[in-house]
Amino acid sequence: MNNTLVNGLRLLELLARSEEPRGITELAQQLSLAKSNVHRLLQALGGLGYVRQLQGDKRYCASIRLWEMGSAVLAQIDLRRVAQPHMQQLQSATGEAAHLSVLDIDEVVYVHKIDSDAPVRAYSEIGGRAPAHCVATGKALLAWQGDSTLRRISGHLEKHSVRTLAAPGAFLREMARIRNQGYAFNRGEWREGVGGVAAPIRGGQDQAIAAIGVSGPLSRLSPARMRAMAPMVVQTAAAITEELNPRSTPLRLW
Repeated sequence: MNNTLVNGLRLLELLARSEEPRGITELAQQLSLAKSNVHRLLQALGGLGYVRQLQGDKRYCASIRLWEMGSAVLAQIDLRRVAQPHMQQLQSATGEAAHLSVLDIDEVVYVHKIDSDAPVRAYSEIGGRAPAHCVATGKALLAWQGDSTLRRISGHLEKHSVRTLAAPGAFLREMARIRNQGYAFNRGEWREGVGGVAAPIRGGQDQAIAAIGVSGPLSRLSPARMRAMAPMVVQTAAAITEELNPRSTPLRLW
């Protein structure tokens, strides 16, 4: 068996499962490889788009390219296929757009969407991205990341609207609140006048591997209405989690 291929896959899997970016020394120790070998593997994987180095940092993480490759074989365990009928029910019940998102470091990627029929609605597209700390699905995913990851993210939050929680303390308190209640709100924190509510979908080891949510204009999504929709969103996330059945068949998005 090709040792370089094996070590490259071991490195990629380690990065994909890591809660935070890793440096070369740490990766070499965990894989029992020389640092020079790890560096060469990272360069090769980076050149193919599977690994990215954090800007201004010496640490590395897996990229969304893994999901893009994995989407070709999602027929085996297809998150979008499983989520589709639940998203349709959620959209019909709320009248608002339903979104399915995954996390890529500090951004969410919209992997599926069912639009609202309303003439005024929130705009997004499949494959589009948004800063995770500003949207409901992103906040629902971030809240279940490790404490060290949240502390790192809290140090460079960009403000996109007057409502964005960019102060580290406020952001960390929001993450704790979301974990406690089981769902997240967006109150116009990404785009002015657009809000939403979302909840995490669980995978193996109770990890948040995706998020389901609804979004729309705040003229329709008042605080009271979002609170009223939250249990429905949580139930939808739980139903998708149950159907994926991670206890007997571990779900892998990448």
